[in-house]
Amino acid sequence: MKLKKLAQIISLICIAAPAYAQVAAPEVKKDAPKPQKVERIEVTGSSIKRVADEGALPLQIITKDEIDKAGITSAEQLIATISANGTGRDNMSANTGIINTGITDRNNNGNSSANLRGLGSSSTLVLLNGRRVSTHGAKGNSVDLNSIPLAAVSRVEILKDGASAVYGTDAIGGVINFILRKDFSGVELSAFTDITHDGGGNITRGNILAGTGDLARDGYNVMATYTLDRQERLRGSQRDFVNGQQPNRGLTPDTGGLTFATLNAAAGTAFTAAFNGSPTIGNFTLPVSTVSFNRANLLSFQNNCESIKDGFQYRADVLGADFYRAARGCAYDYGKQQVLIQPVDRQNLVTRGIMSLNADTNIVAEAVASRTESTRSFEPVQLTASAGNANLYPVSGPYYKLILPIAQFIPTFNPNLPLAYRWRCGACGNREINSISQATRIMVGIEGILAGKYDYRVSASTAGSRAGSTLINGYYNQVALYQVMASGILNPFLRNGESQTPEAMTALAGASANGRSLFGGEASLTQFDGTISGEIFQLPAGPVAAAVGFDMRRESYLFRNDATTVVINGAPFDDNQPKVSRTIKAAYAEVVVPVIRNLEITAAVRNDRYSDFGGTTNPKASIRFNPIPQLLFRGSYSEGFRAPSFFQLYTAGGPSPLPRDISDPVLCATFSTQNQNCGIRIDQINGGNRDLKPEKSKQSTIGVVFSPVKWATVSIDAWNLKRTERIYELNALDILANAGSFPEAFIRRADGTLSAIRAGYVNAEGDKAKGIEVGLNANGNMMNGKWSAGLDGTLMRSFKSKVLPSDPELELVGEWNTRDLFVRWKHSARFTYSQGPWSSTLSQSYTAGYKDENFIDRNFAPDFKERVEAYVVYNLSATYTGFKGLTITGGIKNIFNTDPPFTAHNVDFAGGTAWDPRVADPRGRAYTVRLNYKF
Repeated sequence: MKLKKLAQIISLICIAAPAYAQVAAPEVKKDAPKPQKVERIEVTGSSIKRVADEGALPLQIITKDEIDKAGITSAEQLIATISANGTGRDNMSANTGIINTGITDRNNNGNSSANLRGLGSSSTLVLLNGRRVSTHGAKGNSVDLNSIPLAAVSRVEILKDGASAVYGTDAIGGVINFILRKDFSGVELSAFTDITHDGGGNITRGNILAGTGDLARDGYNVMATYTLDRQERLRGSQRDFVNGQQPNRGLTPDTGGLTFATLNAAAGTAFTAAFNGSPTIGNFTLPVSTVSFNRANLLSFQNNCESIKDGFQYRADVLGADFYRAARGCAYDYGKQQVLIQPVDRQNLVTRGIMSLNADTNIVAEAVASRTESTRSFEPVQLTASAGNANLYPVSGPYYKLILPIAQFIPTFNPNLPLAYRWRCGACGNREINSISQATRIMVGIEGILAGKYDYRVSASTAGSRAGSTLINGYYNQVALYQVMASGILNPFLRNGESQTPEAMTALAGASANGRSLFGGEASLTQFDGTISGEIFQLPAGPVAAAVGFDMRRESYLFRNDATTVVINGAPFDDNQPKVSRTIKAAYAEVVVPVIRNLEITAAVRNDRYSDFGGTTNPKASIRFNPIPQLLFRGSYSEGFRAPSFFQLYTAGGPSPLPRDISDPVLCATFSTQNQNCGIRIDQINGGNRDLKPEKSKQSTIGVVFSPVKWATVSIDAWNLKRTERIYELNALDILANAGSFPEAFIRRADGTLSAIRAGYVNAEGDKAKGIEVGLNANGNMMNGKWSAGLDGTLMRSFKSKVLPSDPELELVGEWNTRDLFVRWKHSARFTYSQGPWSSTLSQSYTAGYKDENFIDRNFAPDFKERVEAYVVYNLSATYTGFKGLTITGGIKNIFNTDPPFTAHNVDFAGGTAWDPRVADPRGRAYTVRLNYKF
């Protein structure tokens, strides 16, 4: 009913609304010999936002000048400075790329995403010049920030509000719009370098921009820009704060996979069964009288684990009772072997042309292309020799004798049986995956003024993204590798200074999967859209402005897993996705009505029709009241949606056996051995769910903008958001535990007995979030110069998430989490002073602390702190423009060389050992120089 009423109001006013983020006051060109036509632009920004310039929605604008002075070279770096962006696994350091944990991380090699308000990268809409671009070819559900040509960007607009009524799907968390430079004439060369104080992770960039023609004088303009960026590798071994062995602080490796093998207790092997032993191990004693050990390393008994590089005595006292059984093992600081920053090469090309057909009509053409190559690197593979893997070390192997001294410590040891063990294969080398992503977009459009007063634009565009990954080191064909292990030619008991024989290395090379394609994916988007807008009639308070628009798109996606034909040990995987497509048709409308003087109401509505799941209509209304020039009140209400991705709808999953027996929740309400529906083993069916509905959201914002003095403006916007029908990946045991909530997931035979449980993606519960956006801006004169200052901050008041109806609704703000961290407060602040050709900027970024991960025994970690400290970094830059055509900028990032704050976390399920890449930059202090020459 409310949607019909809103649509009726708009239609009665004879308007519908295009998706302009803002409507600016008309600007008349100065010094013209005769009156010129009015130029309308979508978003107007200035160095300091005055009350008169503020709109009804919270909008942050970052200019090219600010980006250059901050030494920012990539869209990923820029997004990290936005306080409203979530603290999640979306950057190339934080995403693991190796653990298959669902849509957040799937196929993330080489991909970086935006994540406003921590709602997920698929709930943030990224635009280029106000239009959609293709999602990442492999990830398939969000835009890869590496494809954004930041060097060609003139400004970035961040809309911190829902916008599905304007843009359609994905705009739940907000919109980030990258606006490219245009109408450039001349040549501009720029070079940039960013060198770290402690080595590693250096950045370089080169850019050329050229253009010719003046639209007003010549009737045309053509420009092109090419950028080459390079980010060098930064290894964990290059930073002291990456240290997984800090037991007093609650951090110690939890793996027994040392480069000197640890034996496992297993029937039919030399270490036939667990044995009881003393709880005193080296310099610590477990709080029990005796321990049953099922792992054992000879070096541990010899108090010599540290003789192996990055090896340590296994600290089961710190890890807790669940780990006591491994207390006679040695641990390995594998997190230190990982790469903190991937090496990345980016190339971006942007071309744009505009030609006037007449005084009111222009033809615009635009082409954007990018190529990104990166290499993800992990520690050497950990191998497990077991009877089930058919790769036990044989008694006849030449290195069996090296482990015989362990028999004196293990009463159950039988030297006539093969060895089961866990071993880090140092000779295998670091696992490395090379990823290449290529993206393109071509757009042709016509824009101008109709009937002398209505702005219009119509365009057609096509965009695509192709991504693939190749194994380049450290991965092996599993069958061949296990055969090599079972032959006994490999030595799993190497000490420092020892190496595998040439014969063993030859055998390993024969099992190598280097050069094999891991996966490949393609996403494409074809779009035809148009809008018309303008003032339609006058009211006593001013003109009523409105617009109508349409949007027609065709999207497609495919994904192939090349690792399925030959099983590759330890390689990440995903299910194949045959090529699928869908069409979207949308119409939208917006009207801006001045009710009384200084009171303006905006209403918008959009209807989207998807060929695969149906339609959705989403409204939005906002109000702007400016009673006096120094004070503005604003507020909005909107509804939004996110369409399920192709992967979530159609992924080609199949049946697989459940890991244990279960009971039919209907036919076996009470367990009985006489009931054939109790204790049964059935299949679970994973994969996509074609019955998924879109996620839905409702959100509201209320704010105030005021200027207490002429030279300062303060904005405060409180927001509240609720997301329902959240798309989430469940396993069959989750479904079984909540059978009443998912009755359709139980697949039954004709006689009613249970045959399988459909798992995978479901519409589960949702999220509730609320926060406050704060903006401070000021400027003035001082000491014959000018100064400006600003702060953008986000206070996260609450974030509560719930997957299943039976789940408790827990507060996540300030708590450690494997996915997104919801810190209480984040801000970026800056102060700039300029005088003549000189200007200098001091900036600060601040991320509040949070409760640390805590699964350790505090009695054995006296220095453990419950909270991770805040991360605060200061940067300084200076710019000189005193030479004709030349701009020189130098800077220091992280002036005090502040290390990331310590966290007692060790890499698994979230990146980082002793530090968190979701929060901090591991590069430390860095020195930057930028030269820009125009002629």
